[in-house]
Amino acid sequence: MILVVGLGNPGPEYARNRHNIGFMAADELVRRHSFGPWRAKFQGQIAEGMIAGGKVMALKPMTYMNLSGQSVSAALRFLKVPVTDLVVIHDELDLAPGRIRVKRGGGAGGHNGLKSIDAHLGKDYRRIRLGIGHPGDKDRVADYVLHDFAKADQDWVDKLIDAVADAFPLLLGGDDNGFMNRVTVLTAPPKPAKPAKAPEPAAPAEGGLAEKLKAAMERKKDN
Repeated sequence: MILVVGLGNPGPEYARNRHNIGFMAADELVRRHSFGPWRAKFQGQIAEGMIAGGKVMALKPMTYMNLSGQSVSAALRFLKVPVTDLVVIHDELDLAPGRIRVKRGGGAGGHNGLKSIDAHLGKDYRRIRLGIGHPGDKDRVADYVLHDFAKADQDWVDKLIDAVADAFPLLLGGDDNGFMNRVTVLTAPPKPAKPAKAPEPAAPAEGGLAEKLKAAMERKKDN
């Protein structure tokens, strides 16, 4: 069994925040792969399903971001899932919007959800980092992540979470690079259409009208 955790904050006021892209991805994963309904458990919302023949539990902690580790550790221990089979989906400031990276372990990079999980379970789990971009000033980070995506962002956000759900079987099969490549392909902008070739001018017909008229006039004169 794999435990997939989407990170975010509970409540409708946070639903479209940049910080909640992990929740958005978990929702799409559950929808795309026809999981059972979300239900309250482990201080969160949990849903169960199958992906590529393997059992997957999806979890959205309802503890607020900085206490995510409480919910994740409770689920992991009850379900007897090893930390190495934990996958956490979260927003990443240090990746350009729409970009994706998968890594196991490493630092939390200032992300309070990851800090909380690390404190409860250590760092030996996989993270799916979904790029949301950086506001350019560290003093603006808190306001930036706790604000909704702009309308102009909606297209790439939808494409990214759709692609994550579509390519997820590759990740479960251990092909992290294949997963990232598939997401990149699915979210790439369409190639510009090649300009249509101008039709080549038609060759003049042999013995055109002018020539035929001239010949007819010559014959008339001879007669």
